[in-house]
Amino acid sequence: METYSYKQQINAPAKKVWDILWNTDSYKLWTAPFAPGSTIESDWKVQGRTRFLDGKGNGMVSTIHSMNEPSELIFEHLGSIQNGVEDTTSDAVKQWAGSLERYYLREEGGVTTLEARVDTDPQFKEMMDNGFTRGFEIVKELAEK
Repeated sequence: METYSYKQQINAPAKKVWDILWNTDSYKLWTAPFAPGSTIESDWKVQGRTRFLDGKGNGMVSTIHSMNEPSELIFEHLGSIQNGVEDTTSDAVKQWAGSLERYYLREEGGVTTLEARVDTDPQFKEMMDNGFTRGFEIVKELAEK
C-alpha cells in the first residue's frame, strides 16, 4: 500500500469547495474522470455508511473516519461492492480494508488549497493520478465560477 497526494489551489472559499466536492450533482461531475456515472451515497455520519459507486453497481463501501466541515473529511474503506453486493470479509478485501482517503481544505485570503491523500495499491497509481488531477481541475472550474 502506498499513499499518494494531490493538491489544487482554488480561488474560492473552503465552504464553496466543500459543497462542490460532496453535493450529489457536482460529485458526479468531478469524479467522472475516475469512472463515468460515479455516485456517492452517504448518511454523512462518523462511523456511518458511505458507498462509492461507478454507475454499474460496483465500487467501495466505506465509513467516515472523521469529519470537520469544511476543512477535513476522512473515509476509511471497508470493502468492495460488485453488482450491488457488498464484500467486507474476503481475503482480497482484507488486503486493503482499513485504507484511508483523506480530504483537507485550507483557506487563506480567499484561496483554498484542496488536498487529497489516498492509500492504495501501486497498480492503481495511474488511475488515481488521472482521476484526481482531472477531477480537481473540474472542482476548481466549478468553484471559481
